[in-house]
Amino acid sequence: MFSRALKPVGTLAVQNGAKSFSTSPQRNFKVVVAGAAGGIGQPLALLIKQNPLVTQLALYDLAPVTPGVAVDLSHMNTVAKVTGHKGPEELPAAIKGADLVVIPAGVPRKPGMTRDDLFNTNASIVRDLAQVVAEQSPKAIMAIITNPVNSMVPIASEVLKKAGCYDPNRVLGVTTLDVVRAAAFIGEINGVDPQSVQIPVIGGHSGVTIIPVLSQSKPAVKLTDQGKIEALTKRIQEAGTEVVKAKAGGGSATLSMAYAGARLANAVLRGLNGESNVVECAYIKSDLTEASYFANPLVFGKGGVAKNLGYGALNAYEQQLLKEAIPELKKNIVTGEKFVNK
Repeated sequence: MFSRALKPVGTLAVQNGAKSFSTSPQRNFKVVVAGAAGGIGQPLALLIKQNPLVTQLALYDLAPVTPGVAVDLSHMNTVAKVTGHKGPEELPAAIKGADLVVIPAGVPRKPGMTRDDLFNTNASIVRDLAQVVAEQSPKAIMAIITNPVNSMVPIASEVLKKAGCYDPNRVLGVTTLDVVRAAAFIGEINGVDPQSVQIPVIGGHSGVTIIPVLSQSKPAVKLTDQGKIEALTKRIQEAGTEVVKAKAGGGSATLSMAYAGARLANAVLRGLNGESNVVECAYIKSDLTEASYFANPLVFGKGGVAKNLGYGALNAYEQQLLKEAIPELKKNIVTGEKFVNK
């Protein structure tokens, strides 16, 4: 069963009649949000501050406003103590002792910026953050939101390998937004609560690498026409563009991404806390396909990823989607690895 979206009730959340958040944490966890002053980082920090498994929340960014964001959040009457850290000289203190480092840091593509420009900027950010994680908290779990995720996870992995502290079960790409979107769209089509929808989304986190496994949706998607199934698949794959267009050039997906990032963070923390059967999709080192990194349902435990559940049986259409995704995924992965190893 997938870890589900949170329904806040005070500082708790309800999931199928049970609490998603533990009321009496067995452990106290430190979470770092790296890129905490940005459009994703601030709402992400707001959501993580509400999780009672978190007793320390460290906010890091280059922006001068970062200490103020920390003070603002510290006025919330939830258990986590919040600290703000600004600039590279304060990064080690932010990372030290972390159990989970969530990374939304990076820049969106701007007018006149090539994709190479975007990649080089964000790749440098993730590389440098991973280096400090290796030095200060080598056992921390890294959850990477920074795009392109397909390349950023291999970058972090290569840095940790060079530092001698790489654990593939502790380096994740956050693809949860694809799952959240798929559930929202299916809920709309079926006329049901989207939080009742369980749908795996496998592959990667961009374009054709996003593969919603609609044949495994529970409840089943109420679509029988293949054209409509393909249209829904395309909508899930291009949902980010849908947001960009709707914002008329004023930004990309930030609030939904923060929600998805907090959901993945909560799954990781629940696993660290010893809860059983915590399942979410994420992008990790993998031998399931020809691509050396791949997203699919995972069980989280005390060491990060406890079990890879694979992706089950695919119908003919989904097999074709997978076939089309693999070359793009492999290219993205090589790009990330070359950046670190050049």
